[in-house]
Amino acid sequence: MTTMNEPEPPAVSDGTLLGLLVLDGVLVGALGLVFTPLYLGGVPAPLGVLLSVLVLPWLVFRAGEIDVRPSRAGAPLLAWVLTVGVLGLVGPGGDVMLPPTWQSLLLAVGGIGAGLWALRSVLNSAYRRNGG
Repeated sequence: MTTMNEPEPPAVSDGTLLGLLVLDGVLVGALGLVFTPLYLGGVPAPLGVLLSVLVLPWLVFRAGEIDVRPSRAGAPLLAWVLTVGVLGLVGPGGDVMLPPTWQSLLLAVGGIGAGLWALRSVLNSAYRRNGG
């Protein structure tokens, strides 16, 4: 039993939360690949790009709240890049899920750019907090 002055211990450890954020990075990468070549009628609608650009920075920011070291804060981004690279270029059964189209380029550039922007923001805020 804790008193009013003692904070309650966390329900989940930081390592577990970071692992879940990395798993989310893998899932966002896989879903991004699946939804990127989507067409609505005859118009390309790269929803995978939108998903990656919106969710990936949030994952990096949450990882940065757990640990500001670049290897830890950028772990969801690294998981996303590896997932898109491996599944996109090798794919299940040898299929290429990342065809040479503008949607694929937009997925790669948008996801990496959004993730690096978030990582830079995390590192800059940590630098300012530490008196830099």
